Amino acid sequence: MKRLYSSLIVMVVFVLFAGLSETAEAIDLRSWDQRIDQRFLLRFKSDTAVLDNETQLLWERNPGDTEQTWLDALSHCNDKNVGERKGWRLPTIQELASLVDPGNRSPALPIGHPFELTLAQEDGFFWSATTSAGDTNIATNVLFRDGGVSVGDKDGVEFVWCVRGGQGVDPQ
Repeated sequence: MKRLYSSLIVMVVFVLFAGLSETAEAIDLRSWDQRIDQRFLLRFKSDTAVLDNETQLLWERNPGDTEQTWLDALSHCNDKNVGERKGWRLPTIQELASLVDPGNRSPALPIGHPFELTLAQEDGFFWSATTSAGDTNIATNVLFRDGGVSVGDKDGVEFVWCVRGGQGVDPQ
């Protein structure tokens, strides 16, 4: 009986792992523990967008230098047209922070990045779509001077960096 029970367990584990391996092949699990040689690729006409090969997100190359309220930032991204493509949105805090290289300052972006930021943007805050869990009048942001994550009143003005792809709706 013990041998039959052990054989049954082995069969169940085999079936489970066989199913998982098929699933794992369909999921892109790149780069969580390694750096990609060519992380950023320019895309669209006139290189107006940047594909991040680490996260598979598409970013505006030049986020624009107009600061906006949080609500205006949401509308701005939803109406955005980059490279004759719609479907842009305000990034979640996790997506925005994924651009940060903690070893760099002003801006805290990876060395050799292709983004075109003004000096004000390099030292400025950028909105995320993530609302504070404790106060719906506050949203999170990233300060690209040092890569710090912070919060700001939604009625205040900050820079806007639109993204395409990824998870979309902020579940927080």
